[in-house]
Amino acid sequence: MVDTSLQEGILFSDELQKKIKEKFWHVDSDPLRKGRRIFFDNAGGAFRLKSVLKSYENIDALPDCPERVHETALYLQKVQENGENDIRTIFNAKDGSLLTTLTASQAMFEMVGSVAENIPGTNIVTTMLEHPSAYDAAFYYARKTGKEFRPVKTNPVTGGVDVDEIVSKVDCNTCLLSFMYASNISGAILDAEAIIKAAREKNPDLFIIIDAVQHAPHGVIDVDKLEVDGMNFAPYKFFGNRGSGIAYVSDRLSKLRHHTLLAKPEGTWELGSPAPSQFVAITEIVNYVCWLGGQFIETGTRRELFVEGMNRIKMHERALMNRMLNGSEKIEGLRKMRGVSVYLDNPDMTERDFIIPMGIDKLGFTQAVREYEKRGIIVYERINTSLYSKRMLDSFGMNGCIRVSPLHCNSAADMDDFLETTKELAQLE
Repeated sequence: MVDTSLQEGILFSDELQKKIKEKFWHVDSDPLRKGRRIFFDNAGGAFRLKSVLKSYENIDALPDCPERVHETALYLQKVQENGENDIRTIFNAKDGSLLTTLTASQAMFEMVGSVAENIPGTNIVTTMLEHPSAYDAAFYYARKTGKEFRPVKTNPVTGGVDVDEIVSKVDCNTCLLSFMYASNISGAILDAEAIIKAAREKNPDLFIIIDAVQHAPHGVIDVDKLEVDGMNFAPYKFFGNRGSGIAYVSDRLSKLRHHTLLAKPEGTWELGSPAPSQFVAITEIVNYVCWLGGQFIETGTRRELFVEGMNRIKMHERALMNRMLNGSEKIEGLRKMRGVSVYLDNPDMTERDFIIPMGIDKLGFTQAVREYEKRGIIVYERINTSLYSKRMLDSFGMNGCIRVSPLHCNSAADMDDFLETTKELAQLE
């Protein structure tokens, strides 16, 4: 029997949905105007957990240097240790090192540069779908080291990149393959396991780095299972705060030459004094996801509770995506709504995170976004004049789109309100 929930998703109960919303700031309200607001731009920002900001403030208020031996310093050291363990919980990293920077983009440049400058080979492979931080890092270091830069074309039907297309660019002289886990324009999830397996069959020594910034808040990531060399995520898109980027670095990548302090142990990527407040923020993120997992399973390790929580997030978001696309008894979905176009609409929901690229036929993308805002809904236009969008949109043959990106703390009622507003906008002359 086919498990239809894999395609259709499973909504949280009304009671649990209410509890979830209460744990986040500004889910249903405009922080400036104080009225009703629906925020569907979580691929650019994201809702913040109240516990993250409270714990961050409490720890950051302490004047103590954690690199001391008095009581408060030792407490801060423990906060950082807990945060590092929770980063490993998110990644399922049983080995390797951790890299922390101001942004996930910086972490990507550090990892790519270390491979490109130290590993023999004549080419670097990445995809046209990448965020500029990954694409530009690969391009920069290919040019710096005299290696061939090999970008892989996208699939304009699925909004992703096909496994065979990626692997066709890899050969015995490829030193690095870099690709994203999921697109922040189409929501397409790349088949990381299949890509890595096929690529390493052609080149067993290949270094592989994955940009998981978009995917990490929406599904389980597992560097141990994938046997990947590097992976990053951004806490600010993961219910956390801005000001840090985090990456896992495998043992063999850790041993390559990289920016480091001479007195530090081999493989260390940390530079400068630690910021315990950034680490306590990670612990609060993991606490929350484990709490959510604990609503469905009674016991388990921290990683098991975390995985359950992330899987429940994925299934709820998939149910919301189905409602937005296909509608309900209350209103038709985007796929059937007159005057509305859905782009890159892969029908297989298991291959998508919840991002909808769409257009309203009678409105320009920027104009439509402004009209949504007037009605209390925040979405964003991705257009081919933007440095963050042009390459990806051009690869799909698109001029632009309205990007709609809800989060799991949104409800089915939020989807219906969005559809009602969209129907109104589609009828404007």
